[in-house]
Amino acid sequence: ISLMAANNEIGTIHPFAEIGAIAKERGVLFHCDATQAVGKIAFDVQTAGVDLVSITAHKMYGPKGAGALYVRRRDPEVKIAPRSFGGGQERGIRPGTLNVPGIVGLGACARYAREDAAEEEPRIAALRDRLQARLFENIDGITLNGHPELRVPGNLNVSIAGTDSDSLIMALPEIAISSGSACASGSVEPSKVLTVIGTPHAQAKSSIRFGVGRFNTAEEIEFAAERVIAAAKSLRHRR
Repeated sequence: ISLMAANNEIGTIHPFAEIGAIAKERGVLFHCDATQAVGKIAFDVQTAGVDLVSITAHKMYGPKGAGALYVRRRDPEVKIAPRSFGGGQERGIRPGTLNVPGIVGLGACARYAREDAAEEEPRIAALRDRLQARLFENIDGITLNGHPELRVPGNLNVSIAGTDSDSLIMALPEIAISSGSACASGSVEPSKVLTVIGTPHAQAKSSIRFGVGRFNTAEEIEFAAERVIAAAKSLRHRR
């Protein structure tokens, strides 16, 4: 089985440790895509019960184009077939010249994330909660998407009734936000993540996602909140 540790759109943290325990009881290999979790929340391959884990450097402020695959070597030993052939690098699984700067960068950013976790995780969560509080205090018809507590510290995904995400994003060029929408066959469809968890169509179409990170400040959170509040009210007034 393969499962995200945390969802990239709504930030929900999945019960990967419980799932890992069930998989181990049944003799099922468990691959976990932890790119949205590692560096943001505590993640240990032993307690999580995972057999394979995918991570990437740029989600921890490292260089783009560098990632890693953890493969369990015992209890049980996991053997994977090579996707390419030629040299003996990476134990014969992935031959070719290694991206040494990328590998070093991944290791460095992982070390910094671990060393700073006790301070950064609660700080980022507090900034995210402040942004959420400001929006909910000043905008009627706003809804939180995802689990209210079991989510990564920096994720905030909300829907603002009476707006659509694309118009709101266009009205906020000075803020880096995104929507869950994706263009398909020439038409913009709501986020599949929101759709499959039962979010109404109109709510899914009005969803926007904020990502709060280690370089954000309290002043930036206040600025973003003020601009989003003003833009949401302006768009509603135009309607």
